[in-house]
Amino acid sequence: MNELSGKTILLGVTGGVAAYKAAELARLLVKAGAQVDVVLTEAGARFVGATTFQALTGRPVWSDLWDARQQRGMGHIDLTRGADAILLAPASADFLAKLVQGRADDLLSTLCLARDCPLLAAPAMNRQMWENPATRRNVRQLLDDGVRLLGPACGEQACGEVGLGRMLEPQELFDELTAFFQPKLLAGRRVLLTAGPTFEPLDPVRGLTNSSSGKMGFALARACAEAGAEVTLVAGPVSLPTPAAVTRIDVQTALEMRAAVLKSVAAADIFIGVAAVADYRPVQASEHKIKKTAVGSALTIEVTANPDILAEVASLPAAPFCVGFAAESQNLADYAESKRLAKKLPLVVGNLVQDGLGSDGNSVILFDDAGQHKLTPGPKMEIARGIVAHIANMLEQD
Repeated sequence: MNELSGKTILLGVTGGVAAYKAAELARLLVKAGAQVDVVLTEAGARFVGATTFQALTGRPVWSDLWDARQQRGMGHIDLTRGADAILLAPASADFLAKLVQGRADDLLSTLCLARDCPLLAAPAMNRQMWENPATRRNVRQLLDDGVRLLGPACGEQACGEVGLGRMLEPQELFDELTAFFQPKLLAGRRVLLTAGPTFEPLDPVRGLTNSSSGKMGFALARACAEAGAEVTLVAGPVSLPTPAAVTRIDVQTALEMRAAVLKSVAAADIFIGVAAVADYRPVQASEHKIKKTAVGSALTIEVTANPDILAEVASLPAAPFCVGFAAESQNLADYAESKRLAKKLPLVVGNLVQDGLGSDGNSVILFDDAGQHKLTPGPKMEIARGIVAHIANMLEQD
């Protein structure tokens, strides 16, 4: 079940061509089980009409401060009293300025002023409007006032220019709203993670590596951030986008990953070693491309073992709470538990590579002192949230 199921979201649509994205966002929210009440400004209604939103939400659409459908004539108060959040998408430069000034000259601005629920805003405007000093001041003030800003993104804009100011896509806003409602199980904690493979160069074009998409590690980084943690992600060579509110450090080799981890680990409360670190590296990488010799001829490359980053962190005098991963092709329980005991880890997440390698889903078993805990198979994001909940529970019991 999605975290938005049963939530009441007041979706405020202000004037801007990005209003067309609000229609898709409304559809996604309704599909997830949320009740969506749409409030249009006069300018917003010029881009997407009330009929569209009413058809998508199955709910009345509001725009008039004096709407007679509100029996007490207090729509500016009643509409927010049952809401779990107000989301402004798009939030124009003009409307952001209204919020800063506390103006209440239409229904939506009045609702925002009279609310007792969180307010989130997805800015959408031309890049020069976004970069204008007045808008920058307004953004700082809104953040100080506790308004949560989602975006904007950088990209091509309706005016034909490219830059910051583009509203996030509907799925991105849906994900951000889902993240907003996640329990803050790790609030105040600092998490350090490794994710993806490492690549050990043999020459300028070849190398030793492990098969890893990085998807599980990036999902865990996002889940930790959603749970309120301060997250640093040390990532091997993958092309995944950095999760929101996560500090990313890109590395290539195991030695670079180790150096980045040891530099940051002193500040970490939790260390999660998800990366598939290459077990070996060449003793000497060739400066130039190794040429292919005659067919059937052998090539000998001397290798040396890479450091065990997780074991090194776990053995530190003031080690953080360490979580390891065991991706096996057989005998998962035996290998995962032996790894946990050998490295003295409080928790190991085990999975069979055939159940999740490179895919968007996974099936895992958690191994700790209490035994084995199998999580319900599902998308890696759901699995990550389940792991975070288990970590939080273990920390609470310490």
